Amino acid sequence: MPINRRRFTRLLSAASALAIVSHDSWAQSYPSRPIRLVVPFPPGGAFDAVGRPWAEKIKPLLGTVTIENIGGGGSSLGAAAVTRAQADGYTLLLGGTQTHVNEALLKARPLYDPLKDLDPVTSVAFYFLGIAVHPSLPIQNLAELVAYSKSNPGKLSYGHAGVGTIQHLTGELFKSATGTDIVQIPYRGTGPAISDLVAGQVPMGILGVTGQVLELHAAGKIRILAVTSPKRLTAASDIPTASEQGQPRLTVTGTIGLLVPVGTPASVVKQISDATRTALAEPTYQKMLTDTGMEAATDSGPDSLRRALAADIALWSPVVKALDLKLE
Repeated sequence: MPINRRRFTRLLSAASALAIVSHDSWAQSYPSRPIRLVVPFPPGGAFDAVGRPWAEKIKPLLGTVTIENIGGGGSSLGAAAVTRAQADGYTLLLGGTQTHVNEALLKARPLYDPLKDLDPVTSVAFYFLGIAVHPSLPIQNLAELVAYSKSNPGKLSYGHAGVGTIQHLTGELFKSATGTDIVQIPYRGTGPAISDLVAGQVPMGILGVTGQVLELHAAGKIRILAVTSPKRLTAASDIPTASEQGQPRLTVTGTIGLLVPVGTPASVVKQISDATRTALAEPTYQKMLTDTGMEAATDSGPDSLRRALAADIALWSPVVKALDLKLE
């Protein structure tokens, strides 16, 4: 029987209402199964040092979180995998400064658009970098590192977490700021770079500061000459900042935060953000991050993370342009 206009309108309204009720019911039941957190680097770096404790702390609030390390492409492969996932809140990316700067500024053929394919949830931590050398080198500070490099042009090399990472950019910024010629050696994550630095396979490293890195420094297995934080780290007050040593351009802060595929329901994004804020409010969690050389992002959310990432792109854009860096 033909459907008249009035009846069609009633049916359409009913269908719309049912869809809203179904969506609300689905959102209210979230999470009903384990959440997958993609860490876009191999185990052993700063992102792992943030992601694994977060998964433990968030368990009473959101349930089980499984960690999947997908390294490669300076975080591109892992982040791209998240953009292809269903936008239902069950796949999260531990990204931030790295995932946005790398793809937005460096890639000739980006795998995804960080501003269009990912929605920010909240910041978790702020991290800093360490400029380190193998203890066998007769170098105690940045001035001596510059002098050593200039006396041995092209003979000094530094390891970093991968081409296009913030570690890589900071290493190239160091070379630009000091007029030095140092060969960059990319690794598939911070962990392998640390291993080779400790073994003396690479004489210098630009590393994300973690508890492991600080322990290696304290044990004399590596020597951190400077950190890129605005002030000395609470966990390692013996290590001077780069700015203290006459290199203010090397004041670099990175954001580590949670992102989801674009289109994830706002109610789910808010639930994850609120749960993270609750977890970060615990003094023990804050101290854990501080002890590893980081800072907890205790007052964050989708909007503040979005602003922070936009500021990161604005900060690094002229640096990338000046250094003429472009990755295939």
